[in-house]
Amino acid sequence: MQAVKDKINEMGALRKVKEEARAEERAEKEIAKARVDVAHEVRLAKEAEAAMSLHVAMAGEIARAGDKAAHEHEIKAMHTANGTNTTHEHGASPAEMAGAGGHTAYKRMP
Repeated sequence: MQAVKDKINEMGALRKVKEEARAEERAEKEIAKARVDVAHEVRLAKEAEAAMSLHVAMAGEIARAGDKAAHEHEIKAMHTANGTNTTHEHGASPAEMAGAGGHTAYKRMP
């Protein structure tokens, strides 16, 4: 009879050890899953940061191009108001510019 009681106690202890091992394995799996989730979120954040950096760089280029165009427009407006044409857009040739007081490189030799 004592052997049966010992066997039952051993089975209970074995069951308890197995349950503890399963609980530990579940906890390890949860930790591993959490690490994978964190790594995934970090990757997404890095991708978003890279996309944002690219977006900011493109916006800067667009802004610089806009500033340059605005500056050129202001210069054209200023020269138009002064009655000068420095862009040669209206068909003024270098010879015409030389006769009209243009750049010294275009002036005719006497």
